Amino acid sequence: MEVPILKRVGENIARIRKEKKITQIELGHRCDFDRSNMRRIEAGRTNPTLLTLQKIATALDTTVEEIVRIEDKKKKNV
Repeated sequence: MEVPILKRVGENIARIRKEKKITQIELGHRCDFDRSNMRRIEAGRTNPTLLTLQKIATALDTTVEEIVRIEDKKKKNV
């Protein structure tokens, strides 16, 4: 079952990671996760804990707030 908020969080992580030119493998190493776990998180197929999100945020030099930020796409286009 796909949960939209998990998908959006995963998309945010992937976007930030790519902006910083970091591979999934490198991010996984920085967080002490396997690449397969990073792939599941970015795909929204797993529900990461708050501690996991904090590790990811630290590894990406960002905040948990930035990772979980959900923007209304309709408002963006106005």
